[in-house]
Amino acid sequence: MTASDLGLLLHTDLAVEDLWRTDTLVALADLGRRDVCIERRQALGALAYQVATLALPGPSWWTAAARGTPRPAFGRRVGQGDVTAVGDMVSLFSRMDQRRGGGHGRTAVVQYLTTEATPLLHARFATEALRRDMFSATAELAYLSGWMAFDASEHAVAQRWFTYAVRLAAEADNAPLAGHILRAMAHQANDLGHHRAAERVANASLEGDRYRSASHRERALLGVVHARTLATSGDTKRAAEALVRAEDDLARASASQDEPQRVWFFGEASLAHETACALRDSGDLGGALREFRHSVRTRQAAFPRTHAVTLGYLGAIQAQQGGIEQACATWSRALDLMDGVRSGRTVQTARQMRAALSPYRPRGVRAVHDVDARAAAYLAHSA
Repeated sequence: MTASDLGLLLHTDLAVEDLWRTDTLVALADLGRRDVCIERRQALGALAYQVATLALPGPSWWTAAARGTPRPAFGRRVGQGDVTAVGDMVSLFSRMDQRRGGGHGRTAVVQYLTTEATPLLHARFATEALRRDMFSATAELAYLSGWMAFDASEHAVAQRWFTYAVRLAAEADNAPLAGHILRAMAHQANDLGHHRAAERVANASLEGDRYRSASHRERALLGVVHARTLATSGDTKRAAEALVRAEDDLARASASQDEPQRVWFFGEASLAHETACALRDSGDLGGALREFRHSVRTRQAAFPRTHAVTLGYLGAIQAQQGGIEQACATWSRALDLMDGVRSGRTVQTARQMRAALSPYRPRGVRAVHDVDARAAAYLAHSA
């Protein structure tokens, strides 16, 4: 029995230090049970995102975590097929997230993680390598739970999933995976306006083997998020340098290179989108406009959520530069893509559309009226 099973944690937040000090598997199972239960999920929703949690532990913690935590093993012996099965589920859920947003299937992901994957971490392993592989696979599943919660604007819950995912990656001694998750934590913090903290976590995502041992595609992803945190922190020179390095890293990626499945989505269009955001936040609206357009031209149909957000950002710059009818045409395309998407980011995009259109409503422009009405309908449906 855990404290939350007894109802002791339902209305109070977890202490920040507990996110790093408690046993990872106990904490993971506890969060999973709370997140799949409707009543307990509502209590989780009342928790606050904690910037203090972004203060990462020092090198000694990572070294100790990589040695693994001694735990009694029980249950059947886990084989490579079990690891592959968890990886297959990560791939399946990841593709659903990319297409339909974090609001679709998040409970199913958490349920699978809690009832199927986490128990396997307590099982018997034939080799140490197999144990590390299972911890890595489960870390990716925990990361995906966090990413979907982040996309659904459930930020406090997402932060906890990300933290436990990092801890699993540390126990797997998987530095590139830890870097990947830290990159997501930096992305979230940056979006929430905690720019200096985001920059510190983005720096950590690039340290040592997190960057050195990563594939070129993953290096590019880490680098472009780092660039975005530099841009929002006002360091435009270093942001520009980081963007060039990320572009070079992606150019070196190839289909023949052994890449982790988790970076399958990151390509030319994604890099252009993130580059545009960094340029926009640096004050270079012309460059941002160019890169958003490049992202729109190269985006595949399999990514309607991100494509809609890109079009939303593109329209916002067009409106800012006085091209309101052009912006309406862009936003209309974005709203087409939002059909069937449940994402906090698309909701925020629709809200930004309505805010930008507000000064134009009294003028009776048909395009403004139509887009505004469609955005309002989307927001009402998403409530």
